[in-house]
Amino acid sequence: MLNLANQVTLARILAVPVLILLLYFPSKPVNAVAMVVFILVALTDLADGFIARRWQMVSNLGKFLDPLADKLLISSVLIMLVFHGWVQAWMAIVIIARELTVTGLRAIAADQGHVLAADSFGKLKAVIQVVALCPLILHYTWWGFDPQPLGAGLLAIALILTVFSGAKYVIHFFRQVNRDDAA
Repeated sequence: MLNLANQVTLARILAVPVLILLLYFPSKPVNAVAMVVFILVALTDLADGFIARRWQMVSNLGKFLDPLADKLLISSVLIMLVFHGWVQAWMAIVIIARELTVTGLRAIAADQGHVLAADSFGKLKAVIQVVALCPLILHYTWWGFDPQPLGAGLLAIALILTVFSGAKYVIHFFRQVNRDDAA
């Protein structure tokens, strides 16, 4: 049976197709709804972590589902924004490639008995990605404000943090492997 924290995480995964569907049919009101849904879904990441730690519901399933849900959410939104031409494809590829690389390295490290835990740059990267995607999802001009330049600027910052934190994971991983080989 799924505990409450895992149910919240699973709800985040199940919300991704809803968000994709909303983004598939862009219009000013639909994009506003999509942004609200995106924010609510992104906030469930905080909720499931809080619930898991507060009521000691941390589980192996949760450790697998939580980062999967995060990657599905961000990757799906990026792909839809590329589909509409609102984000450059290369930016989405770099961000998604980093996520896949870190996931793979974590799996290899876990198999060797090590943990590649999220660090402050990885967490900051995730926050900036969510914040950057909000104006990009909103897309249309609202009350004379065009959210696209703000979103593009924030996404550029997120991209820098993405590359930096990904490089840190790779370096940390290979240091652990070299320590193991030397021992």
